[in-house]
Amino acid sequence: MKYPKLRELREAIKALIVGPYTSKFPFKPHQPFDAFRGRPKFYEDECVGCTACAQVCPAQAIEWTDDLKRKKRILNVRWDICIFCGQCEANCLSVTGIRLSRDFDLATLKREDLFQTIEKDLVLCESCREVIAPYDQIIWVANKIRSLLFSNTSLMLAFLEDKGFLSEESPGISDPTLRADRFRLLCPACRRKAIYKS
Repeated sequence: MKYPKLRELREAIKALIVGPYTSKFPFKPHQPFDAFRGRPKFYEDECVGCTACAQVCPAQAIEWTDDLKRKKRILNVRWDICIFCGQCEANCLSVTGIRLSRDFDLATLKREDLFQTIEKDLVLCESCREVIAPYDQIIWVANKIRSLLFSNTSLMLAFLEDKGFLSEESPGISDPTLRADRFRLLCPACRRKAIYKS
């Protein structure tokens, strides 16, 4: 019969005197360490709706759809299939749009508690009604590139409208698209038509 090592014996005596090493989790809340990767949460004010998080999610826990009737982009994160890898936070365009929290206790009896949904306003092409980008993403890009935004008509118009310099009423797009229609919110395809067909 082998005798126990002194180190194991010392640990056993220490556990009898001090108590167990494990936390008293159900009865006392557990505080995870700072680098803990818990549930990812959208922060609606900082999120620009670019869907970069959904494109890099290996578990496909982040979904998005565009509702063209309401002109909204709907982003949905599902915590029941999330693997908490942190790719969404690492690849977030605005850096703070989606962040991993320190929440780990996701036990619930209701399925609705296992996802978070946010909505972002969309900017549609004034000619073909296709999605250009979420409004917050356009304003974020305009604020990043500062004075260079005046080289792109769509960025310039969205920025000036956000600052209150433009009225929301604009004359309709002519059919076929003319050169003068370049100064409207157009998708790249319609902008090419406006330049080359005039």
